[in-house]
Amino acid sequence: MAPARTKQQTLAWLRTLSGELSTATLKRLEDTLPWYRDMPPGRRSAVGLVAQAGITSFISWYDDPKSIPWIAADVFGAAPRELLRSVSLQQTLQLIRVTVEVVEQRVKDDDESLREAILLYSREIAFAAADVYARAAEARGLWDARLEALVVDSILTGEYDSELPSRIAALGWNGHGEVCVLVGTAPRMLDVDMLRRTARHLESDVLIGVQGSRLVIVIGRVEEPAEEGAPESTVEPRPFLEIAAELEPGFGPGHLVLGHAVPSLLEAARSAKAALAGFAVARAWRNAPRPALADDLLPERAFAGDPLARSTLINRIYRPLQDHSTELLTTLWCYLDNGRSLEATARELFVHPNTVRYRLKRISEVIGYDATGAREALILQAALIVGAIAGSPKPER
Repeated sequence: MAPARTKQQTLAWLRTLSGELSTATLKRLEDTLPWYRDMPPGRRSAVGLVAQAGITSFISWYDDPKSIPWIAADVFGAAPRELLRSVSLQQTLQLIRVTVEVVEQRVKDDDESLREAILLYSREIAFAAADVYARAAEARGLWDARLEALVVDSILTGEYDSELPSRIAALGWNGHGEVCVLVGTAPRMLDVDMLRRTARHLESDVLIGVQGSRLVIVIGRVEEPAEEGAPESTVEPRPFLEIAAELEPGFGPGHLVLGHAVPSLLEAARSAKAALAGFAVARAWRNAPRPALADDLLPERAFAGDPLARSTLINRIYRPLQDHSTELLTTLWCYLDNGRSLEATARELFVHPNTVRYRLKRISEVIGYDATGAREALILQAALIVGAIAGSPKPER
């Protein structure tokens, strides 16, 4: 056992020993930590500076234990900011452990108070390291949130620039292929993590933005592209409406509207425009489901002056019927004008009711809408109205 020293003598001894401790620490790092050996020389030098700063800071702290609040600045201020992105918190704790072991081994035969000081300092430096990484993660999280809000705002406005793909890549977007935009009310306490966990469980990725009282989510499926020559998957992709239904609890009360699917994220503005237009008029549909499809709100959107809804009604319903058969178009006009009565329609057209049934079935096959349903009849009636207003002649009675 070495003879007892005064504190000043111990400090003087530690200062003369600091160079030796730094050299031994770097040697131990080289021998025990593979990730340190594999680093480029510049980063390895920066890590060595952190280790040396830790030893120097310990001596200063041993002289004045009240200097604990400055530990992080003393130790981690010696390294460039890029080091936080190349060295993980786990690796930093390994670095601290190796440094403490070297110092402990060198002073193990000294007095008990110095060993206790080393243990206390190692605890404080570990907490300081965790604080540094936590602050860096928080800053990165705030930056990501601002970047995500900017991307969502660009999608909603449709004002794209050449930097949008790089911004999307910086956010780590994993979606492939089609995307949809979901619009609803923002809850009082938005749980973004819950929405992301739900999306990951559904093999989807999301971009989340809050626009005033509205919550906007861009949904994309996470599908790994098939390798060249590999057989195509027979599993049907999960419908966007099903994904939206799972995300529904993360929204506030009120209507929830899902836009139509578009081929890629760069074309999501069209889906967003339809979802926003549907959300604005969803209160006009008394029994609107949650979520509702924007295309199911085409009549309300058209009545509110949405040009996209009017063109959709004309191009999806009116013109296909007109081009296929004016007889089907006339039958649909008569059927809706007569309150969806088969007998009244048959009398007006001088045909058998079964003929009317057959024509209604053909209409459903051509455009995919069943005129016998109340809601679909409203959509078809709106299509006939906007088609006639657009200039196509209405069939005579």
